[in-house]
Amino acid sequence: MSLAPVAPVRSPETEEATEEATGTDELVLPDVPWVTIVWNDPVNLMTYVTWVFETYFGYPRAKAEKLMMDVHTKGRAVVSNGPRESMERDAESLQGYGLWATFEKDE
Repeated sequence: MSLAPVAPVRSPETEEATEEATGTDELVLPDVPWVTIVWNDPVNLMTYVTWVFETYFGYPRAKAEKLMMDVHTKGRAVVSNGPRESMERDAESLQGYGLWATFEKDE
């Protein structure tokens, strides 16, 4: 005797509930377009800013120096990107090192 697979029984009520549970009218975008920005200030030495980027982010010296030069010459540099919570944490940590750092939604 062989058993045939049994299909689930569907009623109009279960089909409507399934459509309501899986369908959505809103488009939910991931919360990833955020950046942490370090701004130029007259207080911190360039070597110190480079050291902070190497220490906090683990950036290699070449990348840390490039970002530091962007801060120095352009007035600002985007030093990290990701979800809002991570960028808020990065900005607060960099402020703890004495840098002028903010985070904002990337455009």
